[in-house]
Amino acid sequence: MSNNILEMRSITKTFPGVKALQDVSLDVARGEIHAICGENGAGKSTLMKVLSGVYPHGTYDGEIVFEGEVAKFHSINDSEHLGIVIIHQELALVPFLSVAENIFLGNEQRSKSGLIDWNATNAEAAKLLARVGLAENPTTIVSQLGVGKQQLIEIAKALSKRVKLLILDEPTAALNDTDSAHLLDLLRHLQGQGITSIMISHKLNEIEAIADSTTIIRDGKTIETLNMKADAVTQNRIIKGMVGRDLENRFPDRTPEIGEEVFRVEDWSVHHPTQADRMVVKGASFAVNAGEVIGIAGLMGAGRTELAMSVFGRSYGRDISGRIYKRGKEIKVRTVSEAIDHGLAYATEDRKRYGLNLIEDIKRNVSAASLGKLSRRGWVNGNEELKVAEEYRLSLNIKAPTVSSVVGKLSGGNQQKVVLSKWIYTDADVLILDEPTRGIDVGAKYEIYTIINRLVAAGKSVIVISSELPELLGICDRIYTLAFGRITGVVDVADATQERLMELMTKVKD
Repeated sequence: MSNNILEMRSITKTFPGVKALQDVSLDVARGEIHAICGENGAGKSTLMKVLSGVYPHGTYDGEIVFEGEVAKFHSINDSEHLGIVIIHQELALVPFLSVAENIFLGNEQRSKSGLIDWNATNAEAAKLLARVGLAENPTTIVSQLGVGKQQLIEIAKALSKRVKLLILDEPTAALNDTDSAHLLDLLRHLQGQGITSIMISHKLNEIEAIADSTTIIRDGKTIETLNMKADAVTQNRIIKGMVGRDLENRFPDRTPEIGEEVFRVEDWSVHHPTQADRMVVKGASFAVNAGEVIGIAGLMGAGRTELAMSVFGRSYGRDISGRIYKRGKEIKVRTVSEAIDHGLAYATEDRKRYGLNLIEDIKRNVSAASLGKLSRRGWVNGNEELKVAEEYRLSLNIKAPTVSSVVGKLSGGNQQKVVLSKWIYTDADVLILDEPTRGIDVGAKYEIYTIINRLVAAGKSVIVISSELPELLGICDRIYTLAFGRITGVVDVADATQERLMELMTKVKD
């Protein structure tokens, strides 16, 4: 008898004009942690949506065998009934309901009279929270908790459905190192309880640390499945399978040609938008030159995004003070429009919520910040808009059939390229890129780094905010560190190490 809890045989899934999966097969052994790797758009999430019934039986070719029986899931309820639970990258919690209400939403604990038994609901929720190591009151409103705790609540919700096979799509993408480590420990703990897990992730160090087997998917096809322990698999070995070649260098070569100072911020302070007595940025000063990439490093909550958004047209915070200079002359950037007019651009860390219109096409997204350049007498020149978008689709290698493709259906890496296209088209002198490679694969990251190099080679100034210190060390010329809202240091990349940066990122400055 097979030891596999799951077998997916010759799965093929087609969307109009695109074959997302082609003859994909996957075997998952009972009780293992099985990783799935691949570039953005390779078909990983599509395969899991087929498995979980999001794409119902009949909309794809192939066969699913779960616990030895052929499964034909017509909805996500069908797969959950058998113990298959998927946790998507975008968490599906209701922010204004309590932890207990979220855990049992759609699976309510009812009394004999048919009404919800709140005592039982809260008691069972407390037991599930204990299983995932979360010491929160079940009546706590979910919006009051951080992303790491919300991820654990999603797992507690899965446990309430007597999960046998847990699917996690990029579970640590938005987590800091501490929360990520806790989540991986929890998966090992659940494995000890007999729960099988499938984990999609771009963080190869985590896969190397936790996975028993890794299946690599490329261009909608299964490439290979690696036994992580027996084959002594390295990150470079996984990368080779993902991109189809050895990626000798994670970062493209660049010879810096740094010019005069372009942009400077002095003594910048920002108060929290709703808590007037709380300062989130305290007297921060930094500068960037033409042709230079500077990094801003800091732990979660240090104020990195708050600093960037407040500088970009005061789009965050209140009672903001300080001065901004462009080529030595003080400028006013009281609104986003003024910031754009002064040659500033800001690519947000949350591309889905703030960076893109997901129900619009590539063409409309690329032109969104520069309609004035395309307008004549108040009307947008549609032919010119189409031409511009097509140029960026080709030059930034956006993988989509046409610029009429809806952005919400693109992979994360291609969505990020659309965000960059939008801001590059503004012809900004200073581009602030907030977590520009979050949630995208190693191949797409390399392409983003190449785009950054092209920008600075053209004399632009680039500011990169990133949670990944190796990334900052690989692409920046200088790195500023931020702790508790204050700039605590600036280090030339030639002299920087992760240890030195971490020391400055945790420094308390009076």
